[in-house]
Amino acid sequence: MTEDSGFALSRPWRRILLHRDVLAGLLFIAVAGLGLWLSRDYPVGTALRMGTGYMPRLLCWILLALGALISARGFRDPGGSTGESPIGREALWPVLLVFVALVVFGLALERLGLVVAVLLLVAIGALAGRTLRLAETVLAAAFLVTLAWAVFIAGLGLTIPVWPEW
Repeated sequence: MTEDSGFALSRPWRRILLHRDVLAGLLFIAVAGLGLWLSRDYPVGTALRMGTGYMPRLLCWILLALGALISARGFRDPGGSTGESPIGREALWPVLLVFVALVVFGLALERLGLVVAVLLLVAIGALAGRTLRLAETVLAAAFLVTLAWAVFIAGLGLTIPVWPEW
C-alpha cells in the first residue's frame, strides 16, 4: 500500500498528528476521559460537602482542559515556527519504560514495601533518560523514599508496608 492510497495519512496530517504537543494533549485528554469514566458512579457532593468523586472529577476536568489547550497549540503550529520534527519511534522507548516503572511500583508496593517499590520505580524510570548518572539516580531514590515515607506513612498514617515481609 502506498502512502497516497488506502488509509494512509497525507504527509501534512502525519506531521501534525505526530507533533509532540498534539500527542501530549491527546494523551492528557485520554487519561482525563478514562478518569471521568471510572469515577462516574462516585458521589460528587458540593464544594462545602465534597463527596469521594469531587476531587478526582475536578482534576480530570482540569486535565481535559489542559490537554485541549496543548493539542490546540500543536494543531495551530505543528513545528513550523520552532522547526521541531515530529516524534519518531525512538521516543516510544522512554514512554514505555516510564509506564512499566509505574506498573511495577503499583504491583510491588504491597508485597515488597515502600522502599523497594520506590527503588524499582526510580531504577526503571532512570533507564528512560538519555544519560544515566548513578549519583543523581541514587540521590533521587533516597529523596523519593524519604518524601514518600514522610507524606504517606508519617503524615497521613497510611498502612503501607515500609519493608518486605518475608
